[in-house]
Amino acid sequence: MSRKSKTRKLDPASANFQLGMAIIWAHPIFETLHRHTHVWRTDDDTNLCLAEGWATIERRAYMAAIHVHPTRRAEPEEWAYVLAHCLLHLGFGHFQVRENPRAWNAACDLYIAKFLADLKFGQLPQISEYRVELTGHNEEQLYRRFCEEGIPNDAPLFSMSGSALPDMIMPEGKPYSPPIPYESYLAQGLAAAVSSAVNVVAGVQTSLTDATGKQTPAQLARSWFISSFPLLGALAAAFKIIEDGPLCIRMGISVAAVDAEAREVYFNPSAGLDADEYRFVMAHELLHVGLSHHTRREGRDPYLWNVACDYVINAWLIEMGIGAMPRIGGLHDPELKGESAESVYDRVVTDMRRYRKLMTLRGVGVGDMLTERIPDWWKSGDGMSLDEFYRRCLAQGLDYHSNQGRGFLPAGLIEEIQALSQPPISWDVQLANWFDHYFAPLEKMRSYARLSRRQSSTPDIPRPHWIPKPGAEDGRTFGVVLDTSGSMDRHILAKALGAIASYSLSHEVAAARVVFCDAAPYDEGYMPPEAIAHRVRIKGRGGTILQPGIDLLERAEDFPKNGPLLIITDGLCDRLTIRRDHAFLMPQGRYLPFVPRGQVFRIE
Repeated sequence: MSRKSKTRKLDPASANFQLGMAIIWAHPIFETLHRHTHVWRTDDDTNLCLAEGWATIERRAYMAAIHVHPTRRAEPEEWAYVLAHCLLHLGFGHFQVRENPRAWNAACDLYIAKFLADLKFGQLPQISEYRVELTGHNEEQLYRRFCEEGIPNDAPLFSMSGSALPDMIMPEGKPYSPPIPYESYLAQGLAAAVSSAVNVVAGVQTSLTDATGKQTPAQLARSWFISSFPLLGALAAAFKIIEDGPLCIRMGISVAAVDAEAREVYFNPSAGLDADEYRFVMAHELLHVGLSHHTRREGRDPYLWNVACDYVINAWLIEMGIGAMPRIGGLHDPELKGESAESVYDRVVTDMRRYRKLMTLRGVGVGDMLTERIPDWWKSGDGMSLDEFYRRCLAQGLDYHSNQGRGFLPAGLIEEIQALSQPPISWDVQLANWFDHYFAPLEKMRSYARLSRRQSSTPDIPRPHWIPKPGAEDGRTFGVVLDTSGSMDRHILAKALGAIASYSLSHEVAAARVVFCDAAPYDEGYMPPEAIAHRVRIKGRGGTILQPGIDLLERAEDFPKNGPLLIITDGLCDRLTIRRDHAFLMPQGRYLPFVPRGQVFRIE
C-alpha cells in the first residue's frame, strides 16, 4: 500500500473549517487572540456547542476555549466570521457579571456584528435576516436599551449558539480576573493591522494578511532594544528568537529561556505576555548571558544559582523601569537589593527547601539558563570565545548608553559590567593581599650589638646592623588547617603549601602552626616556611572532620589569640564554627556546605 493511500483525507466540513482557521491566523487583528485560545471541535460530551448552534466561547480559569459544532458544513469565510465573533467577546472584555445576562449577551452580539460588518471581515452565517441600527451605540447603551425596552425577538439570533441561549459561558460566582490579557492582545492586533495597512500602501506588503515584514511580539521587543536601548542592543542583535509553543512544551519552558551556546532565546507564545512583559523577559535573558552567569556558576547548584541570579537581575530591571515583570516566574525580593548573585546564593543555600519550590521563567525546579556546562573550546583556542564576545557586547553597550545619555543605570549593574570587563585576579595574588593585611613589614632599628660590615676605605668606622624592633616578631604567625582526607587532590595540596611557604618567607613569618585533619587532628607544631614547602609528610588520608583541628588551634595556649587561620579543603567537609579571622583555600569549582564568613581563594 502506498504512503499516499494511507494519508487520511479531510471531509468537506473539516476542510472548510481548517481554511476558516487559516483566515483567522493570517489576519493581524485575530492572530494573537487565536494563539491564546483553545478550539474544540470534538464530537463528544466535552463539546459544549448546541446541536443547532455554530460555536460557544467558554471562559476558563486560565485559557479560554471555543467549542465549535463538529459536523456543521459552512464556507471558510463563514467559519472565519464565527471564530472572529467568539474571539472578539474576549478582546472586548464581554465576560462580565450582569443582572440580566441574556440582555448583556445580546448587546455584545449585536455590537460585534456591527464591528465585523464595518471591518468587512468574513461572511455572516445564515442565522437571521434581522438587522438593528447600531450607529453611535456601544455595548453599555444597548444593554440599558434592552433592559428598559426588552430584547427584540430576532436580536438574540446573532448569538453563535444559534438559539436564545447566550454564546458566552462563564464560571458561576464572582467575576474572574483572567491571567491572559485578551483586551491587550486585541489592542496589539489593531495596532498590527494599522501597521500592515501602512505597509500595503507603501508596497512592503501585498495585502493586509501578507506575513511579509510582520514581526511577532518577541521580535518587536528585540527591535526596541536594538533601536532604543543600546546597553543590550548588541546582545539582542546576536540572538535568534524562537517562538514555538509545542517545542517549548517539550523543553519544559513555561515563559522563556536562553541558550548561550546556541545564541537562542525561547519564548512560549502561550504564556500570555504583553508588550511590556516581553521587554522585561528579553532583558532578563540577555543579562543572564551578558553577565556570564552560565560560566560564573562553577560548582554551584545550577537551579539555586539560577534563582540567585534572577533575584539580582529582576531588581535591576525594576529599578531601571524596563517593561513589566511577568506574573509567572518573576522572582523579586526588596531585601536582596544591592547584593551580588554570589552573596544571594549564599543566602539561598541556607534554606534550600523553600527556594527549590520557586518558579523561574522556565518553570518550577528548573532554571531558564539552558547551558548546563561550558565546553572547553569556549575557554581556549584561537579567536574570541562566546563568553568574551558577550562580555564585550555588554561593555560596549554600557559605553553607548552612557555617552548618549539614555538614562540612569543601577550602580550594582555598572560595577558588575566593569568588573567583567577586567581580567579576574588570580588566587595567589588574592592570597598575597591577605598576607599583606595580617603581616605588615617589620619595623627595624639600627643596632651596634653586632657590626654588619666595615668599609675598606674607613676600616676603623663600625657600621650598624638593622634588626627588628624588640617585640615586633611576637605573635607573627598563623595557623594552617590542612584537609588530608582521601578526596583531596595532591596537586592542590602542593600548590597551596608552596604558595603559603613563599608568602611566609616574603613577609618574614618565622614559622606557622600546621595541623593535619581527616578523621582526627594531627598537630605538627610550628614549622618554618622552608619545611612547609619541601619536607611536609602528609598524615591521615581518611575521612573529613575539620572542626577538631580548628578547636585545637583556638584552645592552644602557645598560639596567639589573634592569629589568623588558613584552611585548605576541597569543600567536602562538615559545617565549621570558627571564632577568629580565617580564610579558605579551595579548588576552583568547589563550594563549602555553609556560608563562609572569611575570604575564599579558589586554586586553579
